[in-house]
Amino acid sequence: MSDSNHHAENDLREVKQLGMWASIASLSYVFWLVGGMELVERIAYYGVKASAGLYAKAPQSEGGLGISLSDYGIIISLWAIMQTFVPVFTGGISDRVGYKETIFVSTVIKIGGYLLMAFFPSFWGFLFGAMLLAGGTGIFKPGIQGTLVLATNRNNTSMAWGIFYQVVNVGGFLGPLVAVHMRQLSWDNVFYACAAIISLNFLFLLTYKEPGKEERLERIRQVKSGEVTQEALWKDAWRELKKPVVIYYMLVFSGFWFLFNSLFDVLPIHIAEWVDTSIIVNTLFGPEGTTSGILQFWLGLDNAGTKVMPEGMLNLNAGMIMTSCFLVAALTAKYRITSAMLAGCLLSIFAFLIIGATNYAWFIVLAIAMFSLGEMMISPKKNEFMGNIAPKGKKAMYLGFVMLPQGLGWGLEGYFGPKLYEIYASKELFSRDLLLEKGMSSADVSAIPQGEAFTTLVAYTGQSAQELTTLLYNTHNIGMAWYIIAAIGTISAVGIFLYGKWLLKLQKQQ
Repeated sequence: MSDSNHHAENDLREVKQLGMWASIASLSYVFWLVGGMELVERIAYYGVKASAGLYAKAPQSEGGLGISLSDYGIIISLWAIMQTFVPVFTGGISDRVGYKETIFVSTVIKIGGYLLMAFFPSFWGFLFGAMLLAGGTGIFKPGIQGTLVLATNRNNTSMAWGIFYQVVNVGGFLGPLVAVHMRQLSWDNVFYACAAIISLNFLFLLTYKEPGKEERLERIRQVKSGEVTQEALWKDAWRELKKPVVIYYMLVFSGFWFLFNSLFDVLPIHIAEWVDTSIIVNTLFGPEGTTSGILQFWLGLDNAGTKVMPEGMLNLNAGMIMTSCFLVAALTAKYRITSAMLAGCLLSIFAFLIIGATNYAWFIVLAIAMFSLGEMMISPKKNEFMGNIAPKGKKAMYLGFVMLPQGLGWGLEGYFGPKLYEIYASKELFSRDLLLEKGMSSADVSAIPQGEAFTTLVAYTGQSAQELTTLLYNTHNIGMAWYIIAAIGTISAVGIFLYGKWLLKLQKQQ
């Protein structure tokens, strides 16, 4: 293909998008089917992901793993690397083998992951379960997103990604609510429920027809007959990866993903330990709370209906995206992709500064809301952006590349996020220190099972949990962990700004 052609079909300048309703009407049944599969997969995925940190630090006496946050960080970090680096190399496979086949295989692998977690409640059981889950997700994604690219055109792509992202968040919203209620029965129920939910995808697959299948089979035929030479996938991927536009993209966005994943990996633990969420229930329903089962489910409350569970707090994120993502998509369609992304990054940074500054429940709600708005300005855009700069026949490969900065950022955050939190904000460690100060022998303190230090402190001092939490919060600089995370995001925001300027210059030279 001559170079001029390549530029024409791959032009980064804005294409006239159809209006909102016209866009929605122009989407095919395959688009909605794939959306359904993604929805089911996300409900199961977020069911485990939302409560993973709480499960890890819950003491064994309560059915949790009873491991330290540093150990939890190792699991999350490996999970991140596996889940995000697999699609970089499997994205190309689904272009060649077929999307239906890769979606089927990935679903089987993921069911295995959930069952492993349920049967082996230990560090290794959870780690291997997470690896299967991560590998399965990595194989699942490119098939789904590749289908999406083929089922849309340049006139409705912005809206299509916006809607798709919204569907993902319906899953992200329902998953944690399932987890909140299952884990109050017992932790292994969470994993069984997720395995059952994802099995629904086998039903969707029965009606799934792969778009562009004839072209793919024709390409395979040409390769076999020698008309077209096709090189090894990894070589092909490697050559594309070395392009400056891809390298800079990865470096700049990995900082944002560090920020993003801290919210999901570390904030639930922070809320569980430091934030009195009964204030929210009190404001909404009065001191008695609510006995309505429906409200308890949708707001992610505990079974007594007196406080919001950490996953319920975080669910504001998915709830907002689920209800308003298409509005933000419509508003940001007018702006250059990198400008929208920069604004989104700045909003997210402010959110982290608020989390660091106060543990008042309503301010945490505000921070989650600001972060969510920022996320809506960034996330759907990244795929649209990568889809636009991808050469022909390499759409799934480039959408696999989107995962790289995510992998870098999340891999580093998975390891350092919980560690930072443990250094600056761990209630477990502070409780052990205070017990020593109050005169408990160091042998006795060491003998306390992981995850039970604070309850021991309450019993030992005779003070209320509320008083002790306030005391520990006021005598330690707990916000520091969040300020450090916000600083990492700031570096990323500057990078996004410079990257946008550089891209604009490149386009003018074309």
